[in-house]
Amino acid sequence: MASPEPQPGDLIEIFRPFYRHWAVYVGGGYVVHLAPSSEIAGAGGASIMSAVADRAIVKKERLCDVVGRDPYRVNNKHDDKYNPFPPSKIVQWAEELVGRELCYSLTSKNCEHFVNELRYGVSRSDQVIDAVPAAIIMKLNLLYKITPKSGS
Repeated sequence: MASPEPQPGDLIEIFRPFYRHWAVYVGGGYVVHLAPSSEIAGAGGASIMSAVADRAIVKKERLCDVVGRDPYRVNNKHDDKYNPFPPSKIVQWAEELVGRELCYSLTSKNCEHFVNELRYGVSRSDQVIDAVPAAIIMKLNLLYKITPKSGS
């Protein structure tokens, strides 16, 4: 995926199979990200185990190591909705959190919530917002599925 060269404070969206992992670029080729113990760079589907994790570590790692073989892009998608903090503040706050263990929840405290909180002061995850209606529709379809009668 073509993407501009990341600048300090930029959000990095990494396209893992089945989900998106997020990090904040802090300069010098490094990112800070919230990583459940199951989040292994380039692990793809194996990282789905993050769905059951309840703790995660804030890590500072090389962007290329976090990305592995997965495509990524700079995605500051909420800049039109929220005013981002100054890049120096985003980087400072991210660096101060490195090494800390934080609560983790796939639906309310995931890596996307983490980076949006750093950049905008708003904890949000569009993956969760988009996934919940789809899950509800799927559940309703299963609950109210009408099976065709034989011979019709």
